[in-house]
Amino acid sequence: MDYVIYFIITIGVLVFIHEFGHFAAAKLCGMRADVFAIGFGKRLFGWNKITGFTFGDLPEDFDGQGNTDYRLSLLPLGGYVKIAGMVDESFDTDFADKEPQPYEFRARPTWQKIIVISAGVIMNLLLALFVFWGFNFFHGKEFTKTTTIGYVEPHSAADSLGFMAGDKILSINGKLVNNWEDVRTDIFVASMGHDVDIKYLRNGKVEETVIPRKKIPTDESKELFLIPSGIQPIITDVLAKSPAKVAGIKTGDILLKLDNTPLYSSKQVTGIVSSHKNITIPLVVLRDKDTLNIAVTPGSNGMIGVGLGDAFTGPVVYETYGFFESFIYGMKDIAKITEMTYQMAGNVIKGKIAFGKAFGGPVKIAQYAVKFADNGIVSFLYFLAMLSLSLAIINIFPFPVLDGGHLLMIIIEGITKKEIPIKVKIAIQNAGFVILLLLMAFIIYNDIINL
Repeated sequence: MDYVIYFIITIGVLVFIHEFGHFAAAKLCGMRADVFAIGFGKRLFGWNKITGFTFGDLPEDFDGQGNTDYRLSLLPLGGYVKIAGMVDESFDTDFADKEPQPYEFRARPTWQKIIVISAGVIMNLLLALFVFWGFNFFHGKEFTKTTTIGYVEPHSAADSLGFMAGDKILSINGKLVNNWEDVRTDIFVASMGHDVDIKYLRNGKVEETVIPRKKIPTDESKELFLIPSGIQPIITDVLAKSPAKVAGIKTGDILLKLDNTPLYSSKQVTGIVSSHKNITIPLVVLRDKDTLNIAVTPGSNGMIGVGLGDAFTGPVVYETYGFFESFIYGMKDIAKITEMTYQMAGNVIKGKIAFGKAFGGPVKIAQYAVKFADNGIVSFLYFLAMLSLSLAIINIFPFPVLDGGHLLMIIIEGITKKEIPIKVKIAIQNAGFVILLLLMAFIIYNDIINL
Protein backbone atom coordinates (compact mmCIF):
# COMPACT_ATOMS: atom_id res chain seq x y z
CA MET A 1 0.00 0.00 0.00
CA ASP A 2 2.95 2.35 0.61
CA TYR A 3 3.92 2.04 -3.06
CA VAL A 4 0.35 2.74 -4.22
CA ILE A 5 -0.20 5.67 -1.85
CA TYR A 6 3.08 7.43 -2.61
CA PHE A 7 2.71 6.82 -6.34
CA ILE A 8 -0.74 8.44 -6.28
CA ILE A 9 0.56 11.38 -4.23
CA THR A 10 3.57 11.86 -6.51
CA ILE A 11 1.66 11.66 -9.80
CA GLY A 12 -1.26 13.65 -8.38
CA VAL A 13 0.94 16.57 -7.33
CA LEU A 14 2.97 16.66 -10.55
CA VAL A 15 -0.03 16.33 -12.85
CA PHE A 16 -1.99 18.95 -10.90
CA ILE A 17 0.88 21.45 -11.07
CA HIS A 18 1.40 20.82 -14.80
CA GLU A 19 -2.25 20.96 -15.81
CA PHE A 20 -2.94 23.95 -13.56
CA GLY A 21 -0.38 25.83 -15.63
CA HIS A 22 -2.34 25.15 -18.84
CA PHE A 23 -5.65 25.90 -17.07
CA ALA A 24 -4.58 29.21 -15.51
CA ALA A 25 -2.92 30.43 -18.72
CA ALA A 26 -6.02 29.57 -20.77
CA LYS A 27 -8.30 31.41 -18.34
CA LEU A 28 -6.01 34.46 -18.27
CA CYS A 29 -6.04 34.53 -22.09
CA GLY A 30 -9.85 34.44 -22.17
CA MET A 31 -10.21 30.82 -23.33
CA ARG A 32 -12.73 28.31 -22.04
CA ALA A 33 -11.40 25.27 -20.18
CA ASP A 34 -14.20 22.69 -20.37
CA VAL A 35 -12.43 19.94 -18.38
CA PHE A 36 -9.69 19.80 -15.78
CA ALA A 37 -8.92 16.08 -15.38
CA ILE A 38 -6.52 14.13 -13.20
CA GLY A 39 -6.17 10.78 -14.97
CA PHE A 40 -7.41 9.57 -18.34
CA GLY A 41 -10.42 7.60 -19.53
CA LYS A 42 -13.73 7.17 -17.74
CA ARG A 43 -14.85 9.94 -15.40
CA LEU A 44 -15.10 8.52 -11.88
CA PHE A 45 -16.47 11.65 -10.21
CA GLY A 46 -16.21 15.41 -10.47
CA TRP A 47 -17.73 18.81 -9.86
CA ASN A 48 -18.96 21.73 -11.97
CA LYS A 49 -21.27 24.69 -11.39
CA ILE A 50 -24.07 23.20 -13.51
CA THR A 51 -24.53 19.70 -12.04
CA GLY A 52 -22.58 20.05 -8.80
CA PHE A 53 -20.76 16.94 -7.50
CA THR A 54 -21.62 13.80 -9.49
CA PHE A 55 -20.33 10.29 -10.04
CA GLY A 56 -19.75 8.72 -13.45
CA ASP A 57 -19.81 10.26 -16.92
CA LEU A 58 -21.70 13.43 -17.73
CA PRO A 59 -24.49 13.28 -20.35
CA GLU A 60 -23.17 13.29 -23.95
CA ASP A 61 -25.08 16.51 -24.72
CA PHE A 62 -23.83 18.24 -21.53
CA ASP A 63 -23.13 21.95 -22.03
CA GLY A 64 -20.94 23.48 -19.35
CA GLN A 65 -21.76 26.98 -20.63
CA GLY A 66 -18.14 28.00 -20.13
CA ASN A 67 -17.81 26.38 -16.69
CA THR A 68 -15.07 23.83 -16.02
CA ASP A 69 -15.77 20.24 -14.98
CA TYR A 70 -13.11 19.27 -12.43
CA ARG A 71 -12.83 15.49 -12.51
CA LEU A 72 -10.89 12.44 -11.43
CA SER A 73 -10.62 9.79 -14.17
CA LEU A 74 -9.93 6.06 -14.14
CA LEU A 75 -6.30 5.76 -15.34
CA PRO A 76 -3.95 7.60 -12.91
CA LEU A 77 -1.11 7.99 -15.43
CA GLY A 78 -1.42 11.68 -16.22
CA GLY A 79 -4.13 14.26 -16.81
CA TYR A 80 -5.31 16.96 -19.19
CA VAL A 81 -7.14 20.26 -19.52
CA LYS A 82 -9.68 20.28 -22.35
CA ILE A 83 -9.49 23.76 -23.84
CA ALA A 84 -12.30 24.74 -26.20
CA GLY A 85 -11.27 24.71 -29.87
CA MET A 86 -8.11 22.67 -29.42
CA VAL A 87 -7.25 19.16 -30.62
CA ASP A 88 -5.88 17.51 -27.48
CA GLU A 89 -5.85 14.24 -25.54
CA SER A 90 -9.66 14.09 -25.57
CA PHE A 91 -9.61 13.93 -29.44
CA ASP A 92 -12.79 16.04 -29.45
CA THR A 93 -13.44 17.54 -32.90
CA ASP A 94 -17.07 18.63 -32.53
CA PHE A 95 -15.98 22.22 -33.11
CA ALA A 96 -14.34 21.48 -36.48
CA ASP A 97 -17.39 22.26 -38.66
CA LYS A 98 -18.34 25.40 -36.74
CA GLU A 99 -17.15 28.98 -36.94
CA PRO A 100 -14.31 29.76 -34.49
CA GLN A 101 -15.56 31.45 -31.33
CA PRO A 102 -13.62 34.22 -29.51
CA TYR A 103 -13.21 31.99 -26.42
CA GLU A 104 -11.67 29.11 -28.40
CA PHE A 105 -7.99 28.24 -28.53
CA ARG A 106 -7.94 28.23 -32.35
CA ALA A 107 -9.28 31.80 -32.45
CA ARG A 108 -6.54 33.30 -30.27
CA PRO A 109 -3.28 34.87 -31.52
CA THR A 110 -0.16 32.71 -31.83
CA TRP A 111 1.61 34.27 -28.83
CA GLN A 112 -1.30 33.37 -26.54
CA LYS A 113 -1.36 29.79 -27.86
CA ILE A 114 2.36 29.49 -27.14
CA ILE A 115 1.88 30.78 -23.59
CA VAL A 116 -0.97 28.35 -22.89
CA ILE A 117 0.79 25.28 -24.31
CA SER A 118 4.08 26.14 -22.55
CA ALA A 119 2.53 26.96 -19.19
CA GLY A 120 2.50 23.33 -17.97
CA VAL A 121 6.24 22.93 -18.55
CA ILE A 122 6.87 26.34 -16.97
CA MET A 123 4.94 25.31 -13.83
CA ASN A 124 6.97 22.09 -13.56
CA LEU A 125 10.17 24.10 -13.89
CA LEU A 126 8.99 26.57 -11.25
CA LEU A 127 8.16 23.73 -8.84
CA ALA A 128 11.64 22.27 -9.31
CA LEU A 129 13.29 25.67 -8.92
CA PHE A 130 11.27 26.50 -5.80
CA VAL A 131 12.22 23.21 -4.11
CA PHE A 132 15.91 23.40 -5.13
CA TRP A 133 16.02 27.02 -3.97
CA GLY A 134 14.48 26.14 -0.59
CA PHE A 135 16.63 23.03 -0.24
CA ASN A 136 19.84 25.00 -0.83
CA PHE A 137 18.75 27.77 1.54
CA PHE A 138 17.42 25.72 4.47
CA HIS A 139 19.45 22.53 4.10
CA GLY A 140 22.55 23.39 2.05
CA LYS A 141 24.67 20.71 0.44
CA GLU A 142 26.52 17.86 2.12
CA PHE A 143 29.80 16.62 0.68
CA THR A 144 31.73 13.47 1.58
CA LYS A 145 35.26 14.84 1.75
CA THR A 146 37.23 11.94 0.39
CA THR A 147 38.15 10.58 -3.01
CA THR A 148 40.13 7.65 -1.59
CA ILE A 149 38.99 4.07 -2.18
CA GLY A 150 38.49 2.31 1.15
CA TYR A 151 37.75 -1.22 0.00
CA VAL A 152 37.78 -3.28 -3.17
CA GLU A 153 35.56 -6.34 -3.10
CA PRO A 154 37.43 -9.49 -4.19
CA HIS A 155 36.49 -10.73 -7.69
CA SER A 156 34.45 -7.57 -8.34
CA ALA A 157 34.65 -5.36 -11.44
CA ALA A 158 36.82 -2.88 -9.54
CA ASP A 159 39.15 -5.73 -8.51
CA SER A 160 39.45 -6.96 -12.11
CA LEU A 161 40.40 -3.43 -13.21
CA GLY A 162 43.29 -3.34 -10.74
CA PHE A 163 41.95 -0.84 -8.20
CA MET A 164 43.26 -1.17 -4.65
CA ALA A 165 42.26 0.14 -1.22
CA GLY A 166 44.10 3.42 -0.65
CA ASP A 167 43.98 4.60 -4.27
CA LYS A 168 43.10 8.30 -4.29
CA ILE A 169 41.07 9.35 -7.34
CA LEU A 170 42.32 12.65 -8.78
CA SER A 171 40.28 13.19 -11.94
CA ILE A 172 37.64 11.54 -14.11
CA ASN A 173 37.62 12.20 -17.86
CA GLY A 174 39.98 15.12 -17.28
CA LYS A 175 37.79 16.74 -14.61
CA LEU A 176 39.21 17.16 -11.10
CA VAL A 177 37.15 15.58 -8.32
CA ASN A 178 37.01 17.00 -4.78
CA ASN A 179 34.57 14.67 -3.00
CA TRP A 180 32.88 11.30 -3.37
CA GLU A 181 29.73 12.88 -4.80
CA ASP A 182 31.85 14.16 -7.71
CA VAL A 183 33.28 10.66 -8.19
CA ARG A 184 29.88 8.98 -8.37
CA THR A 185 28.30 11.66 -10.56
CA ASP A 186 31.14 11.62 -13.08
CA ILE A 187 31.27 7.80 -13.27
CA PHE A 188 27.59 6.88 -13.23
CA VAL A 189 25.83 9.93 -14.68
CA ALA A 190 28.00 12.44 -16.53
CA SER A 191 29.84 9.76 -18.53
CA MET A 192 26.85 7.47 -19.05
CA GLY A 193 27.24 5.49 -22.26
CA HIS A 194 30.96 6.23 -22.50
CA ASP A 195 34.19 4.72 -21.24
CA VAL A 196 35.66 6.38 -18.16
CA ASP A 197 39.23 7.69 -17.90
CA ILE A 198 40.38 7.77 -14.26
CA LYS A 199 43.61 9.21 -12.87
CA TYR A 200 44.50 8.20 -9.31
CA LEU A 201 47.38 8.41 -6.85
CA ARG A 202 48.96 5.15 -5.60
CA ASN A 203 51.99 5.17 -3.32
CA GLY A 204 52.87 8.70 -4.39
CA LYS A 205 52.70 7.90 -8.12
CA VAL A 206 49.96 9.04 -10.54
CA GLU A 207 48.36 6.13 -12.38
CA GLU A 208 45.75 6.16 -15.16
CA THR A 209 43.25 3.62 -16.37
CA VAL A 210 40.42 3.66 -18.90
CA ILE A 211 37.37 1.67 -17.78
CA PRO A 212 35.19 0.17 -20.52
CA ARG A 213 31.56 1.13 -19.90
CA LYS A 214 30.47 -2.50 -19.84
CA LYS A 215 32.74 -3.06 -16.81
CA ILE A 216 30.82 -0.54 -14.69
CA PRO A 217 27.88 -2.16 -12.83
CA THR A 218 24.45 -0.75 -13.70
CA ASP A 219 22.95 -2.00 -10.42
CA GLU A 220 25.08 -1.55 -7.31
CA SER A 221 22.57 -3.42 -5.18
CA LYS A 222 23.97 -6.55 -6.84
CA GLU A 223 27.61 -5.54 -7.21
CA LEU A 224 29.37 -2.61 -5.55
CA PHE A 225 31.90 -0.81 -7.68
CA LEU A 226 34.09 1.62 -5.74
CA ILE A 227 33.71 2.04 -1.97
CA PRO A 228 35.06 5.21 -0.32
CA SER A 229 37.24 5.14 2.76
CA GLY A 230 35.18 5.73 5.89
CA ILE A 231 32.15 3.67 4.82
CA GLN A 232 30.91 1.19 7.45
CA PRO A 233 27.75 -0.95 7.57
CA ILE A 234 25.21 0.25 10.12
CA ILE A 235 22.25 -1.43 11.83
CA THR A 236 19.01 0.24 10.74
CA ASP A 237 16.58 -2.16 12.43
CA VAL A 238 16.60 -5.11 14.84
CA LEU A 239 13.77 -7.65 14.81
CA ALA A 240 12.23 -8.74 18.11
CA LYS A 241 13.33 -12.18 19.38
CA SER A 242 15.98 -12.38 16.67
CA PRO A 243 19.59 -13.64 17.16
CA ALA A 244 20.72 -9.99 16.92
CA LYS A 245 18.28 -8.96 19.66
CA VAL A 246 19.48 -11.80 21.88
CA ALA A 247 23.12 -10.79 21.27
CA GLY A 248 22.41 -7.20 22.33
CA ILE A 249 22.83 -5.56 18.93
CA LYS A 250 21.00 -2.20 18.73
CA THR A 251 19.76 0.10 16.00
CA GLY A 252 22.48 2.61 15.15
CA ASP A 253 25.36 0.27 15.88
CA ILE A 254 28.18 0.64 13.34
CA LEU A 255 29.73 -2.69 12.44
CA LEU A 256 33.53 -2.65 12.45
CA LYS A 257 34.51 -6.33 12.31
CA LEU A 258 32.70 -9.63 11.85
CA ASP A 259 34.49 -12.95 12.29
CA ASN A 260 37.68 -10.86 12.66
CA THR A 261 37.18 -9.43 9.14
CA PRO A 262 37.14 -5.59 8.79
CA LEU A 263 33.80 -4.48 7.33
CA TYR A 264 33.22 -1.97 4.54
CA SER A 265 29.82 -2.88 3.10
CA SER A 266 26.44 -4.40 3.95
CA LYS A 267 27.05 -7.05 1.32
CA GLN A 268 30.10 -8.26 3.26
CA VAL A 269 27.99 -8.68 6.38
CA THR A 270 25.32 -10.63 4.53
CA GLY A 271 27.93 -12.94 2.98
CA ILE A 272 29.68 -13.71 6.27
CA VAL A 273 26.46 -14.22 8.24
CA SER A 274 24.86 -16.49 5.62
CA SER A 275 27.95 -18.74 5.64
CA HIS A 276 27.82 -19.24 9.43
CA LYS A 277 24.45 -20.89 10.04
CA ASN A 278 24.12 -21.87 13.71
CA ILE A 279 27.78 -20.92 14.29
CA THR A 280 28.67 -18.23 16.82
CA ILE A 281 30.83 -15.47 15.34
CA PRO A 282 32.57 -12.50 17.04
CA LEU A 283 31.36 -9.02 16.17
CA VAL A 284 32.93 -5.64 16.96
CA VAL A 285 30.56 -2.63 16.92
CA LEU A 286 30.86 1.10 17.50
CA ARG A 287 28.02 2.37 19.68
CA ASP A 288 28.16 6.13 20.14
CA LYS A 289 31.86 6.47 21.11
CA ASP A 290 32.30 3.03 22.65
CA THR A 291 33.77 -0.02 20.89
CA LEU A 292 32.00 -3.22 22.00
CA ASN A 293 32.77 -6.90 21.46
CA ILE A 294 29.66 -9.01 20.85
CA ALA A 295 29.05 -12.62 19.84
CA VAL A 296 26.09 -13.42 17.58
CA THR A 297 24.79 -16.77 16.33
CA PRO A 298 22.97 -16.71 12.95
CA GLY A 299 19.88 -18.91 12.71
CA SER A 300 19.49 -21.96 10.52
CA ASN A 301 18.32 -19.63 7.73
CA GLY A 302 21.68 -17.80 7.78
CA MET A 303 20.20 -14.57 9.16
CA ILE A 304 20.49 -12.61 12.39
CA GLY A 305 17.36 -10.46 11.98
CA VAL A 306 18.67 -6.97 11.25
CA GLY A 307 18.21 -4.23 8.69
CA LEU A 308 21.45 -2.96 7.18
CA GLY A 309 22.58 0.30 5.69
CA ASP A 310 25.85 2.09 5.02
CA ALA A 311 27.17 4.99 7.11
CA PHE A 312 30.03 7.32 6.29
CA THR A 313 32.23 7.84 9.34
CA GLY A 314 34.79 10.10 7.67
CA PRO A 315 34.84 13.90 7.27
CA VAL A 316 31.68 15.55 5.95
CA VAL A 317 31.46 19.20 4.87
CA TYR A 318 28.23 21.21 4.77
CA GLU A 319 27.94 24.22 2.50
CA THR A 320 25.18 26.72 3.26
CA TYR A 321 24.02 29.53 0.99
CA GLY A 322 22.28 32.86 1.36
CA PHE A 323 18.80 33.61 0.01
CA PHE A 324 19.82 34.90 -3.42
CA GLU A 325 22.84 32.59 -3.68
CA SER A 326 20.49 29.64 -3.09
CA PHE A 327 18.39 30.79 -6.04
CA ILE A 328 21.47 30.88 -8.29
CA TYR A 329 22.49 27.38 -7.17
CA GLY A 330 18.91 26.23 -7.79
CA MET A 331 19.20 27.48 -11.37
CA LYS A 332 22.56 25.72 -11.70
CA ASP A 333 21.02 22.47 -10.40
CA ILE A 334 18.29 22.69 -13.05
CA ALA A 335 20.81 23.45 -15.81
CA LYS A 336 23.07 20.56 -14.75
CA ILE A 337 20.24 18.01 -14.51
CA THR A 338 18.76 19.18 -17.83
CA GLU A 339 22.13 18.84 -19.56
CA MET A 340 22.63 15.32 -18.18
CA THR A 341 19.08 14.31 -19.16
CA TYR A 342 19.53 15.37 -22.78
CA GLN A 343 22.96 13.74 -22.80
CA MET A 344 21.41 10.51 -21.58
CA ALA A 345 18.62 10.73 -24.17
CA GLY A 346 21.26 11.24 -26.86
CA ASN A 347 23.11 8.14 -25.70
CA VAL A 348 19.86 6.15 -25.86
CA ILE A 349 19.28 7.29 -29.45
CA LYS A 350 22.88 6.40 -30.34
CA GLY A 351 22.40 2.95 -28.82
CA LYS A 352 25.01 3.45 -26.10
CA ILE A 353 22.44 3.01 -23.30
CA ALA A 354 19.53 0.56 -23.29
CA PHE A 355 16.16 2.36 -23.32
CA GLY A 356 14.98 0.34 -20.31
CA LYS A 357 18.02 1.41 -18.28
CA ALA A 358 17.50 5.11 -18.94
CA PHE A 359 13.76 5.45 -18.33
CA GLY A 360 11.46 4.24 -15.58
CA GLY A 361 7.69 3.98 -15.36
CA PRO A 362 5.05 3.81 -12.62
CA VAL A 363 6.66 0.89 -10.77
CA LYS A 364 10.05 2.57 -10.56
CA ILE A 365 8.46 5.90 -9.61
CA ALA A 366 6.59 4.16 -6.78
CA GLN A 367 9.77 2.46 -5.57
CA TYR A 368 11.75 5.70 -5.47
CA ALA A 369 8.83 7.63 -3.96
CA VAL A 370 8.71 5.25 -0.99
CA LYS A 371 12.50 5.25 -0.65
CA PHE A 372 12.71 9.05 -0.53
CA ALA A 373 9.61 9.38 1.67
CA ASP A 374 11.19 7.04 4.23
CA ASN A 375 14.02 9.57 4.57
CA GLY A 376 11.63 12.39 5.48
CA ILE A 377 9.53 15.13 3.90
CA VAL A 378 12.57 17.12 2.70
CA SER A 379 13.91 14.10 0.83
CA PHE A 380 10.47 13.40 -0.69
CA LEU A 381 10.10 17.03 -1.84
CA TYR A 382 13.54 16.83 -3.48
CA PHE A 383 12.40 13.69 -5.31
CA LEU A 384 9.24 15.52 -6.45
CA ALA A 385 11.38 18.37 -7.75
CA MET A 386 13.63 15.99 -9.69
CA LEU A 387 10.61 14.25 -11.19
CA SER A 388 8.91 17.57 -11.98
CA LEU A 389 12.01 18.72 -13.84
CA SER A 390 12.17 15.42 -15.74
CA LEU A 391 8.49 15.82 -16.68
CA ALA A 392 9.18 19.33 -17.99
CA ILE A 393 12.21 18.17 -20.01
CA ILE A 394 10.35 15.22 -21.56
CA ASN A 395 7.15 17.20 -22.21
CA ILE A 396 8.92 19.85 -24.26
CA PHE A 397 10.20 17.24 -26.75
CA PRO A 398 8.62 17.98 -30.18
CA PHE A 399 6.72 14.69 -30.15
CA PRO A 400 2.98 14.30 -30.96
CA VAL A 401 0.68 14.36 -27.88
CA LEU A 402 3.40 16.00 -25.75
CA ASP A 403 3.38 19.78 -25.22
CA GLY A 404 6.43 20.09 -27.47
CA GLY A 405 4.45 18.50 -30.32
CA HIS A 406 1.59 20.97 -29.87
CA LEU A 407 4.09 23.83 -29.67
CA LEU A 408 5.73 22.79 -32.95
CA MET A 409 2.37 22.80 -34.77
CA ILE A 410 1.50 26.20 -33.27
CA ILE A 411 4.80 27.66 -34.49
CA ILE A 412 4.27 26.17 -37.97
CA GLU A 413 0.77 27.68 -38.10
CA GLY A 414 2.12 31.02 -36.89
CA ILE A 415 4.78 31.09 -39.61
CA THR A 416 2.50 29.92 -42.46
CA LYS A 417 -0.49 31.96 -41.23
CA LYS A 418 -2.60 28.90 -41.98
CA GLU A 419 -4.15 26.35 -39.64
CA ILE A 420 -3.11 22.73 -40.07
CA PRO A 421 -6.23 20.72 -41.09
CA ILE A 422 -8.06 19.12 -38.16
CA LYS A 423 -7.86 15.67 -39.79
CA VAL A 424 -4.07 15.98 -40.03
CA LYS A 425 -3.85 17.03 -36.38
CA ILE A 426 -6.00 14.08 -35.31
CA ALA A 427 -3.88 11.67 -37.38
CA ILE A 428 -0.69 13.05 -35.80
CA GLN A 429 -2.21 12.86 -32.31
CA ASN A 430 -3.42 9.29 -32.85
CA ALA A 431 -0.04 8.13 -34.12
CA GLY A 432 1.77 9.81 -31.23
CA PHE A 433 -0.69 8.41 -28.69
CA VAL A 434 -0.23 4.85 -29.97
CA ILE A 435 3.57 5.16 -29.89
CA LEU A 436 3.40 6.65 -26.39
CA LEU A 437 1.19 3.79 -25.17
CA LEU A 438 3.60 1.24 -26.64
CA LEU A 439 6.55 2.98 -24.96
CA MET A 440 4.67 3.07 -21.66
CA ALA A 441 3.81 -0.63 -21.94
CA PHE A 442 7.48 -1.45 -22.60
CA ILE A 443 8.65 0.71 -19.69
CA ILE A 444 6.14 -0.91 -17.29
CA TYR A 445 7.19 -4.36 -18.51
CA ASN A 446 10.84 -3.44 -17.99
CA ASP A 447 10.05 -2.12 -14.48
CA ILE A 448 8.33 -5.37 -13.55
CA ILE A 449 11.03 -7.74 -14.80
CA ASN A 450 13.65 -5.70 -12.93
CA LEU A 451 11.83 -5.86 -9.59
